[in-house]
Parts: sequence; C-alpha cells; structure tokens
Amino acid sequence: MLLKIIQIYVPEPIRKRKLNELFRLTADAFQCGPPELRGLSFADCLSKYALFTREQAESYLAGGAPIEEIKHRLYQNSFIYGQDLRKSFHISEWEESVKALGIIYRLIGIDFHYEGQGEFIIKQCFFSRYYTKEACMLISSLDEGMAAGLSGGGRLCFNGRITEGFGCCKGFLRQGD
Repeated sequence: MLLKIIQIYVPEPIRKRKLNELFRLTADAFQCGPPELRGLSFADCLSKYALFTREQAESYLAGGAPIEEIKHRLYQNSFIYGQDLRKSFHISEWEESVKALGIIYRLIGIDFHYEGQGEFIIKQCFFSRYYTKEACMLISSLDEGMAAGLSGGGRLCFNGRITEGFGCCKGFLRQGD
C-alpha cells in the first residue's frame, strides 16, 4: 500500500530527508563531511548532491588511491540504506523492489524502466550532465548497493552508460541467488 502512495506523491520534506541520508552515507564513504543543505529546496539539494559526488569522485580518482576500496564503502553504505528502505516500504517481493527502485530513481531525475527478463534502460539521467564516464562508473557503486539492499540481494549492473557516449544507460537487474 505504501508503494502505491509514494508512486503518486512524496512530500518534499520526506524527499529532502531521504536525500540528506544519501548525502551522509556518501560523505561517510568518501570519509568527509557533507555540505550544508539547510534552507535549500529539494531541487537545489539534488544539484548540490550531483556536484558533491562529482567533486568527491574526481578527487578520489585523481589521488591514485585504490578504487576498489571506495567502491566497496559506497556499495556497503548504500546497501544498508537500501535495506532500510526495504523495511520502511514493507517490501517482500521482487516486483515490489523493482517498482520501488523505479520510484526512487524517478524522484532523483533518473528515467528508469525495467524491461523484464532482468534488463533495464535509463533514457534520461539527471546526473549524466554532471559526471564524467569515470565518475559515473565509481558512483554507480551506490546504485548497485542500494538495489541489492532494496531487493534483498539482487544485482544491478550497467552494460552501457550515457556518460560513455551512449544514448541511454542499459544493464541488468537480477534477483539474488
């Protein structure tokens, strides 16, 4: 029932609170503090998140530190976030988790479509205006972790991205074993 409600409308204060949580878990993974967001609209916070993640990813990539370490922290933090969302929305079925992922993506400007048989397509992505190919590949660890937590162990993987010059993002989303 809750999924049906959020499919129709999510109040801005709730959207902002969930985005603030995403900011905190991302900043924690990059081992830095999140920027100040007080007084900003959801749209302004989302733009600030895109800038923040781009800057953190590019800084990390330029620093020469092991990429797998940051990818693991991003994945783990967002996995826990996805599990929390799964509990909050009372998700128990695969189809519910796919629907919830689509709703969450829509709220942050990602046009996600599950095509069935495990395949998905993203026709537009708010973040593609901000990210380089490398930053997108790093930050997508957040997507992978959240999808796994939300679905109870599913796997999200990209085969092509807008930031790589493709007209859309494609990949697969499969149930866990």
